Amino acid sequence: MASNVTVCPAPMKATSNGSFQGDNPLDYALPLAILQICLVVVFTRSLALLLKPLRQPRVIAEIIGGILLGPSAIGRSEKFLHTVFPKRSLTVLDTLANIGLLFFLFLVGLELDLRAIQRTGKKALAIAVAGISFPFVLGIGTSVVLRATVSKGVDSGPFLVFMGVSLSITAFPVLARILAELKLLTTDVGRIAMSAAAVNDVAAWILLALAIALSGTDTSPLVSLWVLLSGAAFIVFAIFVLKPCLAYMARRCQEGEPVNELYICTTLSLVLACGFVTDVIGIHALFGAFVVGIIMPKDGPFAGVLIEKIEDIVSGLFLPLYFVSSGLKTNVATIEGAQSWGLLVLVIFTACFGKIVGTLIVSMIFKVPKSEAFALGFLMNTKGLVELIVLNIGKDRKVLNDQTFAILVLMALFTTFITTPIVMAVYKPARKSAPYKHRTIQRKDLDTELRVLACFHSNRNIPSTINLIESSRGIKRPGVLVYAMHLMELSERSSAISMVHKARNNGLPFWNKKRHDNDHMVIAFEAYRQLSSVSIRPMTAISAFQTIHEDICNSAQDKRTAMILLPFHKHQRLDGAMESLGHSFHLMNKRVLQHAPCSVGIIVDRGLGGSTQVSASDVSYDVVALFFGGRDDREALSYGARMAEHPGIGLTVVRFVPEKGTSLTDKDTVSIDVDGADEVKADTGFLNELLERKIPSLTYEEKVVGSKDDIVIGVKAMSKCNLFLVGRMPPTLSLTGKSDCSELGPVGSYLASSEILTSASVLVIQQYNTNINLKSLAEESEVDANDISDA
Repeated sequence: MASNVTVCPAPMKATSNGSFQGDNPLDYALPLAILQICLVVVFTRSLALLLKPLRQPRVIAEIIGGILLGPSAIGRSEKFLHTVFPKRSLTVLDTLANIGLLFFLFLVGLELDLRAIQRTGKKALAIAVAGISFPFVLGIGTSVVLRATVSKGVDSGPFLVFMGVSLSITAFPVLARILAELKLLTTDVGRIAMSAAAVNDVAAWILLALAIALSGTDTSPLVSLWVLLSGAAFIVFAIFVLKPCLAYMARRCQEGEPVNELYICTTLSLVLACGFVTDVIGIHALFGAFVVGIIMPKDGPFAGVLIEKIEDIVSGLFLPLYFVSSGLKTNVATIEGAQSWGLLVLVIFTACFGKIVGTLIVSMIFKVPKSEAFALGFLMNTKGLVELIVLNIGKDRKVLNDQTFAILVLMALFTTFITTPIVMAVYKPARKSAPYKHRTIQRKDLDTELRVLACFHSNRNIPSTINLIESSRGIKRPGVLVYAMHLMELSERSSAISMVHKARNNGLPFWNKKRHDNDHMVIAFEAYRQLSSVSIRPMTAISAFQTIHEDICNSAQDKRTAMILLPFHKHQRLDGAMESLGHSFHLMNKRVLQHAPCSVGIIVDRGLGGSTQVSASDVSYDVVALFFGGRDDREALSYGARMAEHPGIGLTVVRFVPEKGTSLTDKDTVSIDVDGADEVKADTGFLNELLERKIPSLTYEEKVVGSKDDIVIGVKAMSKCNLFLVGRMPPTLSLTGKSDCSELGPVGSYLASSEILTSASVLVIQQYNTNINLKSLAEESEVDANDISDA
């Protein structure tokens, strides 16, 4: 007697015995998962590189990659799908993806600072409310149309809420990266958009919790009420029980000391435990992780260490699996016929119309300029990971069918993709920097304030920079005004967005006089300001290092500085050798030298004054200025003359004079050749004026040289000093062999190399060419800003 018996496939074993034993590794869970992860990472990163010229965030590449690997494109091949993504492996894939997502949502909670949201202004709050409510209402109307066509039979309540939430979400992390890419983070538009998006983020999670509570399989409203009440009880428990425990661990972690491994393990286990609790309640495991991130203390090193421990492996390896998991559920082929494509157009139009019109109306009420209002509308229409989470939960709970799910995924992809090009088209912030006079240190009027933009990107840059400023503040002058700019790299990491969130109110050109962040590097400058007569104003530049030179140069123009101080891209190791910090720093310095609106100084730090700040009464330095001639050397010596006013500093000026008859055409000799008689006259006049000032601590001497070796011997004789001052491009041949430091010039490259045994730091200065037409410079900078993405 025949009977129909369904035979379930055996569960996949974890590991194989190897192909030599006759096993196919792709029939086992671990090797198959490894293949899937490697394929997903390589494929999505390759797409991200292809989309980089279009200035698209990486999430776009990951969403597209997921769709292409799914049944919409490559997955249409049954052989590929059954080999790489067989159905019995999807449980393992989804589990890995959701564990990665769990910890990523914990990081998202860490990014979100509720204290910053509480300080949101009325304008940003009103725009956020309009950007949520108007699309939500239109989403309700759209849900009626969809239920009458492609989503027949679904429960109206949950479907209505899911549609409203999916149309009203704004992706805060994606928005931050788009703003940084467009250099809008610190404009009025960027500040308002970030504040409104943060509010929108919190509102989206509340609405999502409501949607999940309403979408249970039990249709009884009493069950949904119990889910909401239990969720509220969990949040109360987290605030009053878990938060003090996390705060206790955070207080036990001191700055500069290693964090106890037990605290890290406890916190990560707590994330998983809270995810389990919220899953038991019936909300979703993600909410538990998100709540732990929200209540986690943001001050101190503990939060930063947690981010460092988990962000790379989570966002780099496991999170892309979630996009592929979504892509495997997305089949664009289900959108067929005029009706389906018409519904896609309707959903996209509704999403854009709701965000743009809602934001535009409120912005116009608050008298925001029309171009800024349109830009805000498109920026608030940015979607991202939270959108996919909403859609996946809706599909898993049978609220969204395959066709509706595909329509909403394409809507999220399209609205995010068009954000960057449309904002670039409708909004071009005008720079209103008036021309200013003092763009160099060398000037006729010596009784004027010296404005310096001092850039730093790590702790090691700070002591030497502060000691250099302290040495040059002058005694008889109005003093120095220093803009201390912390350079932060904006990457795809969560910690980068956390930096953006903290600095969005005190970046350039906006100031936050009541600082609430714990940027200990900026605090070092603020402490110096309180102990000296130097005016210090902290700034933050957050951008990709390929374009951060634009922030530096624009800020120098806005603040009317005479010099930009940059750290050298190498630092000295304990054995005395110079070690590179990265090629991106090297390129940044070269770009600043090329586009700077004022003079530029590069500090080769060998520990000027030691590893700590030196007080004014303890300053005791020997400074040597090597003078060959030319505008850069005059600028360097002008800075040295200012330093010589300090009673603790002795300045020795060494002028190298060529022997008669020497010429640059002879490779064995060197001539101090200059750009004609005018430069020679300018050098002589400058030195005469300097010597006439009769600075007590200034010593002048001349050395006659007939070859490169003579110059090297003369420089080595001065190597016992604390600081060398040199011009970037003096008229002399290179003193060293092959050098990878062209930005330091022929003399600076030698002083920064290991060929000279010295503990002296070096300041290489390039003078701003005052003959350059300011209008031409501005036009050139505008062209470079458009082309710099090619770098």
